[in-house]
Amino acid sequence: MQVIATAGHVDHGKSTLVRLLTGMQPDRWEQERKRGLTIDLGFGWTTLPGGEEVAFVDVPGHERFVPNMLAGVGPVPAVLFVVAADEGWMPQSTEHLQALDALGVRHGLLAVTRCDLADPGPAMQQARDRMTDTGLRSVGSVAVSGRTGEGLDRLRAALVRLVDALPPGDPGADVRLWVDRSFTIAGAGTVVTGTLAGGTLRAGDELRLASTGAGLRVRGLQSLGRDASAVCAVARVAVNLRGVEREAVVRGDALLTPGAWLTTDEVDVALHGADTGGLPRELVLHVGSAAVATRVRPLGPGSARLRLARPLPLRVGDRALLRDPGRRRMAAGVDVLDVRPPQLRRRGAARRHGAELAALTGAAPHMVAEAVLRRRRFATASELRTMGLPVVGEPVGDGYLVHPAVWHELLDDLRELVEQWCDEQPLEPGVPVDAVRQRLRLPATGVVERLAAAASLQVVDGRVCAPGRRTALPGPVEAAVAELTAELRDAPFAAPDAARMAALRLGPRELAAAVRAGRLLKVADGVFLLTGSDRWAGQLLAGLPQPFTLSQARQALGTTRRVAVPLLELLDRRGVTERLPDSTRRIPRSP
Repeated sequence: MQVIATAGHVDHGKSTLVRLLTGMQPDRWEQERKRGLTIDLGFGWTTLPGGEEVAFVDVPGHERFVPNMLAGVGPVPAVLFVVAADEGWMPQSTEHLQALDALGVRHGLLAVTRCDLADPGPAMQQARDRMTDTGLRSVGSVAVSGRTGEGLDRLRAALVRLVDALPPGDPGADVRLWVDRSFTIAGAGTVVTGTLAGGTLRAGDELRLASTGAGLRVRGLQSLGRDASAVCAVARVAVNLRGVEREAVVRGDALLTPGAWLTTDEVDVALHGADTGGLPRELVLHVGSAAVATRVRPLGPGSARLRLARPLPLRVGDRALLRDPGRRRMAAGVDVLDVRPPQLRRRGAARRHGAELAALTGAAPHMVAEAVLRRRRFATASELRTMGLPVVGEPVGDGYLVHPAVWHELLDDLRELVEQWCDEQPLEPGVPVDAVRQRLRLPATGVVERLAAAASLQVVDGRVCAPGRRTALPGPVEAAVAELTAELRDAPFAAPDAARMAALRLGPRELAAAVRAGRLLKVADGVFLLTGSDRWAGQLLAGLPQPFTLSQARQALGTTRRVAVPLLELLDRRGVTERLPDSTRRIPRSP
């Protein structure tokens, strides 16, 4: 199936063509039928020669109902543009063409109606001239009469060619169904309709309502008046929803694949067909079937920041338009460039950011993704996809991606941070991981560990440090350790007690720094000897009769039980000594 919207000036015969092609009356309201004036969206469908099904969204042509017209054409990939031969190009023809061009509609067919009342040639040429500078410049054309039926076969044949040229829908895409109608059916409950531009809907699916985030269950589906277990894009679809009142789902809302879309009330955009400086600051943004009051902040030639009155599910690359409802005219076309824009607080930030946006206008998606990632520094693959961007960057742990240039800058920043930290706080073993994360604005501790490894640093006991670094001890600590060293050289295993350490002003931080500097050996809490004392103890104990007791070891080492017990346990762990079942020890024989 394909979906085609009508467009054109009021009373040029759009609804008549839909009725003749489908056999259905698109005007749904009694008021429309009485007045012969389309007010709201109408619908019809048919099977073209060759078997292709096509659905039509018939839109109103009167200037008062342009918002309704935009709700119909927003999600639709092609247009049947209607111009009457006896009236030619008219004001709403211009506004409809501007809207279609702003929304990026590139496929269509020009139908010149009332060819029984006037020569269609001048009106056809006039319309082609107007379309020359738009995306519809290459559309086919056909003359037709709704009254006599002349040209209807040519119109059907032209529609077949149009449908054959349309790109197929992507059934695997994330669903974003813009709602254009909502109503209730007795015994069924709430039903909404829309044009499914991408993805697949299935009975039983869970969807998210864009306006509230509420989860909704699909109770049933219809397409072209037929029940369906699944509907693939592109299609007109009616969705019967479970557990929601009709008033909660209105035109301009959207049904979304859960977790696949983010909603935003602030976007950066490229503008087309408008002087940025001359734009009113208060406009209405039309995208999909939504119409949202918007505040415009120019950022530079051709770009602006839009602040929306309510959040919308938008992605980079979405096409939309800004309209001035007071003047009843199109203000500008919009290309969404960023759905998570940066704050602009510093002087000159808006101008600089505008220049960055100008460079991204029309750029390939991966270039836009790389620019967004570099500015954000880190993002997950899921975050990039929900923004409408391809996945770029290098994986750096905990599911995060980083721009390569950012990573290289962070490597230098981390090395500098560790060096500075160790110089300023020599008694610390390294920079705490969480301090690194905060200082360098990293998203997770796993990223800290990956960054440290890439920078040839180590993470030990929750701290980032340089491997093998020997930090010079501060003067007072160096003097105290030197005094302690002299004492231990005279009595190598007479570890000073707490009172002596306090007298030397050697607390836990100072002692830990001395151990890291290779000046002392920590045997146990409160027991410190000179580095290498464990090897010297092993040599002394090897001279004892084997096995030996704790008392014999204590006497050989010339120390107390307070030192001997933890020292022997340390030697056991290092394999210097071996504890036997009767609690004696021996020096293991060399293999």
